[in-house]
Amino acid sequence: MTEPLAAAAAPGPGDPRRDHGLHLLREMIRIRRFEEECAELYSSTKIRGFVHLYIGEEAVAVGVMQALTPDDAIVATYREHGHALARGVGAEPLMAEMFGKVEGCSRGRGGSMHIFDTATRFYGGNAIVGGGLPLAVGLALADHLQGRSRVTACFFGEGAVAEGEFHETMNLAALWRLPVLFCCENNLYAMGTALARSESETDLALKASSYEMPAWSVDGMDVLAVEQAAMRAAEAVRAGGGPHFLELRTYRFRAHSMYDPDRYRDKTEIEAWKQRDPVSHLAELLRAEGLVDPHDLDMIEADVAEEIRRAVAFAESGTLEPLEDLTRFVCSERPADG
Repeated sequence: MTEPLAAAAAPGPGDPRRDHGLHLLREMIRIRRFEEECAELYSSTKIRGFVHLYIGEEAVAVGVMQALTPDDAIVATYREHGHALARGVGAEPLMAEMFGKVEGCSRGRGGSMHIFDTATRFYGGNAIVGGGLPLAVGLALADHLQGRSRVTACFFGEGAVAEGEFHETMNLAALWRLPVLFCCENNLYAMGTALARSESETDLALKASSYEMPAWSVDGMDVLAVEQAAMRAAEAVRAGGGPHFLELRTYRFRAHSMYDPDRYRDKTEIEAWKQRDPVSHLAELLRAEGLVDPHDLDMIEADVAEEIRRAVAFAESGTLEPLEDLTRFVCSERPADG
């Protein structure tokens, strides 16, 4: 149960509680509408390849980003559109990347699963399950050796916990006391496999704590709970407390990917989780505390709709990479003679 945003007195103009609540709500709605638009564009073949939507998990990315500074680094998984938006990657270059256009944040070469943006220190997007974990340790090791007060936040799904590199990464991060905030987005299904069918220990925070690092579970459907936990963990990491681990218990409302028929989940389970929609949950809390009214929500929706419209127009008017540039940035080693 999170603390109420409002105090006894009615909020006035510029009230920080109202402003912050509206910011969190706006960010989650931006992600939700962006993802819904991507689903439509994919169905009309304007976006191609693999697409993994973040709908239902918005509170995780938005909550964690509140605890990070511009100097911190982010390493994400292949379900990373929401992380990128919450971090500050613009909707226009992000959508252009989805379209495979040169104007995209990765020049159209990364697509949905490899979003990358140096300006915001967003180091992927990684299509390999658990592939971002050792990268995060590398970034954190560099900061540690250089004496920089930075945090590397690493997002990954619970499926990555079954990978060998998870255990190697946990061990090295703890052994070297590296400044990493591990954010495990546990949505219960690694692709189509339920957690209990792949892991003998389903308490992932307990598993992480076996590496002698602070770890705890968080309601990943409550953006305020996520923010509070991330603030606590990031502050400890930044102060030299070594790596911390958050198990963010969340749920994706859509299938694993746009190709997934989603036959492994019971429909009643999906509907039950939708009753805990993080966007609706925060909107209802803000209304109950007298911090927002229907006009505020209408304004957010209108602003976000216009932002998404501009992003799609920007992507559609973008340019495809010329054929003669396809080998640019591609390196190969010539075999030795003989």
